[in-house]
Amino acid sequence: MMRRLLPLALFLALAVALAAGLSHDPRALPSALVGQAAPAFELPVLDGAGRRLAANELRGQVWLFNVWASWCAPCQAEHPVVADLARRARVPVYGLNYKDQPAAAREWLRRLGNPYAATLLDPQGRTGIDWGVYGVPETFVVDGRGIVRLRLAGPLTPEIVEQKLLPLLLQLRQEGGHA
Repeated sequence: MMRRLLPLALFLALAVALAAGLSHDPRALPSALVGQAAPAFELPVLDGAGRRLAANELRGQVWLFNVWASWCAPCQAEHPVVADLARRARVPVYGLNYKDQPAAAREWLRRLGNPYAATLLDPQGRTGIDWGVYGVPETFVVDGRGIVRLRLAGPLTPEIVEQKLLPLLLQLRQEGGHA
C-alpha cells in the first residue's frame, strides 16, 4: 500500500512546490537600498547647457527616480504612465538616462513628451550600478530625508501607480515628507 502512495505523495509535494514558485512576483526583486540613503551622484543634465545635478540638491522633497533608455521597449510602453504620474503625483520625477546616447534620449523625449523635472545622463551606467539597477525601466521613491523608500523593477503600470506609488506618496505627505 505504501509503495503505491509514495509516487502520489511525491507528485503532490512537487505540485505544491511549483505552485508556490508560480505565486512569486518575478518583478519583486529585493533591493538593499530600500530603507537606506540614496546613493550620491552628480550628473550632467540633458540639455542643461553644462548644468549638473547632485542628489543632495534634492533633499527636503520626495522625488521619483525613473531609470530609462531610448533603446528600451518597455520604457516606451511605460512612458505614458510616467507622464500621467508626473502630472498627478505632485512630486518631481527625475529621469536617469541609462547607457544611452544624449541625441537618442533627446529625440525620444521630443517624440514622446518629457515628463521629467530633469533627465540625468549616465552613459556608462555607473550611477545605475550604484543604485543596483538590474535593467530598465526601474523606478525609485526617495523621501525628503534622502532615504530610498521603494524600488520598482520593470515598467510602471496604472495598477502599480494606484496600488503602490500613490499610497506611498500619500503616506510620505502625511509624515511630512513633502510629497
